[in-house]
Amino acid sequence: MVTSGRLGLRQLMAFDALVATVIVLVTVLRTPAAPALACGLAVLFGPPLAVRRRWPVPVLTVVVVAGAVAVAIGVAGDAVVFAVALALYPLALSAPVRRAGSALAGALAGITAAGVVAATAPGLPVIPARAGEESFAATPVPVLLYAAMVIAGAWALGRAVRARRQHAAQLAELRADRAVAEERLRIARDIHDVVGHSLSVIAMRAAVANHLAESHPDQGRAALDTIERVSRAALGDVRVVLGALRDPVDTAPSFTELDRLVEDVRVAGVTVDADLATDLSRVPAAVRASAYRIVQEALTNVLRHAGPTRCRLDVAIEPGVLVVAVLDDARPERAVGPSGQGLRGMRERAAMHGGTLEAGPEPGGGFAVRARLPFTAGVSDDE
Repeated sequence: MVTSGRLGLRQLMAFDALVATVIVLVTVLRTPAAPALACGLAVLFGPPLAVRRRWPVPVLTVVVVAGAVAVAIGVAGDAVVFAVALALYPLALSAPVRRAGSALAGALAGITAAGVVAATAPGLPVIPARAGEESFAATPVPVLLYAAMVIAGAWALGRAVRARRQHAAQLAELRADRAVAEERLRIARDIHDVVGHSLSVIAMRAAVANHLAESHPDQGRAALDTIERVSRAALGDVRVVLGALRDPVDTAPSFTELDRLVEDVRVAGVTVDADLATDLSRVPAAVRASAYRIVQEALTNVLRHAGPTRCRLDVAIEPGVLVVAVLDDARPERAVGPSGQGLRGMRERAAMHGGTLEAGPEPGGGFAVRARLPFTAGVSDDE
């Protein structure tokens, strides 16, 4: 069954019924010498067009056979040509190329054979053409060429529409695959950020707890409490990230959670100076979520590579740009290896919004991560 993406089957069949009626009327009006015979043949090749989309092969067969008889007898050849073209279109649109090619060849052969019979057989056509009017019998070559062009044109149009629909379907599939890949990459980045940050805090506090377990049991228990809190928070964050696989609702972290993030880093032994009083109400939620993950990964890198040190977190808004920076004062001789997954993930998050990220050693010592995330000012999703 052939349908359209814009119209339903009932609307299309109603249109085809109207076309079939017009074909019948044209056949009768174009054959005034024998209206009864014209009407009888028109009923055979006209009304089947109303169901051409539901049963394209039977309809084409009936229309070609009845149309060939009508051409041989001399009944309205132009109406027959258009009826055959209309019956052929659904097959060209829906059938594989070999089957569609066979349908085209059969339609052309049927009409051509009828035209040759009308022009050469004695006693035919039964209904002669009016004076000065082109017909299969009077001017066979031009009329046959015209018929072939109309029928082949309808077939070519059907194949072109089929190719366009296939291309659109492939494009939609590619877009869906790309969306899935991007979602997987986003989830992988989120899990990397959540797990990497939390495990870094847990590892450092576990080392503190192990070192102070006997000499300072109170501090050891405090470290264990921190480990429990951070691990529970990490599990909650992982559940939120993985929950996006089942629920498409936005589960991005809120930038207001920076207080907890900064506190986790502080209890792990890093002194963090942060001014989080910047009003971010006009920054879109997606930009804030990316900024949060960038800050999280940057602070995690401080824990991993800088050791106990001091760092500063700056959050500022410039016209149309959210700027975040994490700068530590680790010793200049700290080895800087090649960019890992963390830096790559931060750059990808910045690039998602058309922004930039710079990460590297500072001239006076330490390491800095600076991200600029452009945005269009609007009403926050939190308002």
